[in-house]
Amino acid sequence: MKRAIITGITGQDGSYLAELLLDKGCEVHGIIRRESFEDNDRLKNIKKIQDKLVLHEGSLNDHLTIYKIFSKVLPDECYHLSASSFVNYSFNDEFQTMNNNFNSTHYLLSTIREVKKECKFYFAGSSEMFGEPSESPQTECTPFNPKSIYGISKVSSHYLLKNYREKERIFACTGIMYNHESPRRGSQFVTKKIISSAVKIKKGLQKELYLGNLDAKRDWGYAPDYVKAMWQILQSDKADDYIIATGKLHSVREFLEYTFGYLEMDYNDYVKVDPKFFRASEKIPLCGDTSKMKNKIGWRNIKSLENIIKEMIDEELIS
Repeated sequence: MKRAIITGITGQDGSYLAELLLDKGCEVHGIIRRESFEDNDRLKNIKKIQDKLVLHEGSLNDHLTIYKIFSKVLPDECYHLSASSFVNYSFNDEFQTMNNNFNSTHYLLSTIREVKKECKFYFAGSSEMFGEPSESPQTECTPFNPKSIYGISKVSSHYLLKNYREKERIFACTGIMYNHESPRRGSQFVTKKIISSAVKIKKGLQKELYLGNLDAKRDWGYAPDYVKAMWQILQSDKADDYIIATGKLHSVREFLEYTFGYLEMDYNDYVKVDPKFFRASEKIPLCGDTSKMKNKIGWRNIKSLENIIKEMIDEELIS
């Protein structure tokens, strides 16, 4: 039986990945902070499968703790999904963001080198690594140009990973993931904010929703599709880096139309534009070219944005 370790197992991606790996017959381990053990809300995404998981208390900023956990588990695969991910605010807390994201990757890679070199390693990259890209759609060959500390930390971790892959011969891969949604999306993200607010408005619990640029465009996919991509990348014969995206752009305005339309409302009656929510203008949109994933891995994005939104709303209505 394969053993896998997931960092960020309580998050959207980590919980879906844990379910997928259990279905594949894997023994699944997760590293979570002490406060998560004491907060049921932080464990809600894995509540249904918690008795099938092996959870280890520890901080990813503690090299010794990681070393001890890996020495005990001796995993065949490691999925590094945990990260400080507030893109908008990261310059306000740049040292913590950089330290958390870069150091944790370094500790994990160095531990794999020392404890079990044949353990395959997946690193969750981000479209924010491209920042202001030179072309659209972006490919694996598009130059990185991050514009946030979060993006910079991801690029730094990626180059560290490449060094371990080339010099240490560790099977290490970066999946450059674009925005991906699900009912488990965190409340700090605009998609979840829109869904939650629309449902509250429908129920008469909220009157208005304030947003930034409604014409901003995103490449939005489905989280369960994307975690399948992670798993498929580590099943391939050769370690490499891949873009995980849909290759399709949708505006925030379209997202609103789908959301409010499904609830039989007109978003124009409730949505107000507030300049304080505007991000810096994006001259060239972040949109991923998934040709490499399709041709080499055989992965395809399946669920449409409209159906993702419907699933998120249906879940929100009963929660």
